[in-house]
Amino acid sequence: MTTPSNPDPAPRVTPGDPTPGAVGGVPPGETLPAESGTGTGTGPYRPLRRGWAAGPLLIVGLLVVAFALFFLVYAIVLATG
Repeated sequence: MTTPSNPDPAPRVTPGDPTPGAVGGVPPGETLPAESGTGTGTGPYRPLRRGWAAGPLLIVGLLVVAFALFFLVYAIVLATG
């Protein structure tokens, strides 16, 4: 089994790092971008839809009304029977 190699073998020596007091900076391409594009806020903004769609809401409402009517008729039949 081999040990993984250190990705930064000399952490005190950074490529493109200017010496103390030098004017300049790290050349382009030697540093990572400021942020990655894998966050949750990536992509176009789409506002969230609120509530249920009209179709499923109508079906649930009709089922509730049919359920209530069934037990109303059942109660009337038991009372008169």
